[in-house]
Amino acid sequence: MAFLDLSHLEKAFGAMRVVKDFNLGIDKGEFVSFLGPSGCGKTTVLRMVAGFERPDSGAITVDGRDITGLKPNQRSIGMVFQAYALFPNLTVAENVGFGLKVAGVAKAEAGERVAEMLALIGLPDLGARYPFQLSGGQQQRVALARALAPRPQVLLLDEPLSALDAKIRVSLRTEIREIQQRLGITTIFVTHDQEEALSISDRIVVMNGGIAEQTGRPLEIYNRPRTRFVANFVGTLSMLEGVLQDPATGRVSLAEGEVTLGRPIERPAGAAITLALRPEALHLGGGRGDIVLPARVTEVHFLGSVIRIRVETGGTSLSLDTFNRPETPPPPLGSQTEVSIAASDVIVLDDARAEQGAH
Repeated sequence: MAFLDLSHLEKAFGAMRVVKDFNLGIDKGEFVSFLGPSGCGKTTVLRMVAGFERPDSGAITVDGRDITGLKPNQRSIGMVFQAYALFPNLTVAENVGFGLKVAGVAKAEAGERVAEMLALIGLPDLGARYPFQLSGGQQQRVALARALAPRPQVLLLDEPLSALDAKIRVSLRTEIREIQQRLGITTIFVTHDQEEALSISDRIVVMNGGIAEQTGRPLEIYNRPRTRFVANFVGTLSMLEGVLQDPATGRVSLAEGEVTLGRPIERPAGAAITLALRPEALHLGGGRGDIVLPARVTEVHFLGSVIRIRVETGGTSLSLDTFNRPETPPPPLGSQTEVSIAASDVIVLDDARAEQGAH
């Protein structure tokens, strides 16, 4: 059995079912992100694990212990909220030690634990300050230390970085991951930011409409999406619409001409087919892939190390990324070119499922 096991969780608010038969097993020390748009149910699942919401049905166990009916303070779970939720009238040290005080930990032991936590988050000398004297990033570190001080079995992070500016978010998410790995604590991280989830997770659960659309490692979620929703939600995607001509060879008729994927597609001949492409799967020029399409450059966006180019082919707009190389400037707007694609990089979509060739 998994260390943290969520089994057949259901939750409704009135007539609206927000979580539907949710199942997930998380190993000890694993960092799992819940990723999805607002209203998909990810925070509701987190709140059920924390004990702030009671599931209508299903069970939650931690290390073999059923905690479904326990109060939040009986669950050995630490939680960091989107809003820092620090006590403004308490010092940093008092905030970090609050849970220890409530638990009746001896003063000397609590003091040692607080010092340990402040060192862990890189603020060893700021214990006497008050929250208003800290930056947003520092306040969130204190909230993390407060959650970790009682040594919980599970750590829950509810969009803890969304109130911070972009540069601080990147550095702090790296710090959170390093601290989590150092402590080996089982963690659930809720976010709607795909870059955050992809960069720090052991596994990602992509949620939509109260269900887990797909669960997998970041590379799997990005490179081998199993549903149309996952393919669209995670990363940038371009699509070519066509008709399947030969299921055995994967020959597809597009407005731009015929392409062959070189692998069987389990659909009948004549079925409508959508081919999906990540920006990095397309290359300018005709010599770098099994599929070559004529194209016209319509947009060029300089993003620093990467240049994103949009081209039009057969009336369809495609997005491609290329590295910024000063000696090789991007093609001018309106110029005619070709794009090439490796057949194995093409994702085949339909209304429910997505398939991708092995790499």
